[in-house]
Amino acid sequence: NAAEDGKKLQLVQARNSADAMVHSVKKSVAEHGDKLDAGEKEKVEAAIKDVEDALKGEDRTAIEAKTEALMTASQKLGEKVYADSQAAAAATSAASAGAAGGDAPNAKSKADDDVVDADFTEVKDRK
Repeated sequence: NAAEDGKKLQLVQARNSADAMVHSVKKSVAEHGDKLDAGEKEKVEAAIKDVEDALKGEDRTAIEAKTEALMTASQKLGEKVYADSQAAAAATSAASAGAAGGDAPNAKSKADDDVVDADFTEVKDRK
């Protein structure tokens, strides 16, 4: 029974992984799908449908293969989202540097001038 249980466990894990991937990609497509061109978006949606169809069956290798295909198809979306977030972060840091009154390294060095080194001694109460 251990071998059969192991196979069932692998099937369940493959299904859980596939289901999580489908959910994640659907969410990403809903939020950022406008960043993809029509052909790329169709590939991702077709891969989602393939995984959902594979989940209806009992073939672990098919589920894993379709999940892998979905990951590959959704990489373009991930790349576009990452590039956009990097551009937004660069714009935000440039805007904050401009708001700081010019050169960011000069603003930082002025703030660091107020640092004071001090020596201390620990005094214990004697009772």
